[in-house]
Amino acid sequence: MPARSNFQEAIREAQSSALIGPNVVNRALPYVGGGMVLTAAGVLGGLSLMTTSPTLFMPLFWVALIGNFILFFVAQNAAMKGNSGTALPILATYSLITGFTLSGIVNYAIQSTGSVGAVGTAALATGITFVIASFFGRRMSDNVGQALSGVVGLGIIGLLIAMVVQLVGGIFAPGMFTGGTFELLIAGFGTVLFVGAAFLDFYTMPRTYNDDQYLAGALGMYLTYINLFIFILRLIIALQGGGRRD
Repeated sequence: MPARSNFQEAIREAQSSALIGPNVVNRALPYVGGGMVLTAAGVLGGLSLMTTSPTLFMPLFWVALIGNFILFFVAQNAAMKGNSGTALPILATYSLITGFTLSGIVNYAIQSTGSVGAVGTAALATGITFVIASFFGRRMSDNVGQALSGVVGLGIIGLLIAMVVQLVGGIFAPGMFTGGTFELLIAGFGTVLFVGAAFLDFYTMPRTYNDDQYLAGALGMYLTYINLFIFILRLIIALQGGGRRD
């Protein structure tokens, strides 16, 4: 799962209601959209490689996954400094590689549900969440924004702990941890959590980033919606019993 972009720092900065980047959201949104398009291209590339050269996919997947973590920190550092010329091509590459790493779960969703409908539903739900969050998140009061910041921050910690438990438990008791109720709980909790984060992004970004740091804001928002898409997709798979299939 792609990492959540310096979320704890955003929570701390959001304690002040002063806007330090009143235009940062509007400047960031085109790059969030562009990142999503590149991610979709990466997914299609990964799915194509699974079909044409399945033995080559897994080695490239691990290389891409490791490279993605490195690119994230490099891109974040450049974006926080407002160095758009350096950050933008790195972010574009990061988005494309992220799509490649997501092609595995997308393929699993197609295979386990028997159609591409689950993927389309997850993408549509993510888009609807964005539209609603963009309206209400901008109008969120300081009291609500700060309260939601604390809840989402604690929720992310709990989600990470649950996913580690699932990973370790899946080694020793795969029937209990890799599917069924446990997977449904994690997928449902993650979905609710990142819906909250989607609303929160519109509140925290103008209070965390100045207008020149719009690419850093775009990276954080991009990761929110990528994670939301992943957990909605996992929830759909779990509800349709995909986690129990071979």
